[in-house]
Amino acid sequence: MKIRVVLEPSEEGGYTVYAPSLPGCISEGESKEEALVNIREAIELYLESVEDDTGYNPNAEITHIAV
Repeated sequence: MKIRVVLEPSEEGGYTVYAPSLPGCISEGESKEEALVNIREAIELYLESVEDDTGYNPNAEITHIAV
């Protein structure tokens, strides 16, 4: 899965990074590399919580697709 992220230089130094398609999914880092590592972790946690919150009908069939 590919998710677009936006890196913006912070006034205090370092970078703020967020995923526009995932509201509230934001992180930061002292360097671009650190910010990207941090947002990857934030995205994984964001998506994990979304999956955990989903209730399923007992008769539902669950499968996965790649996007």
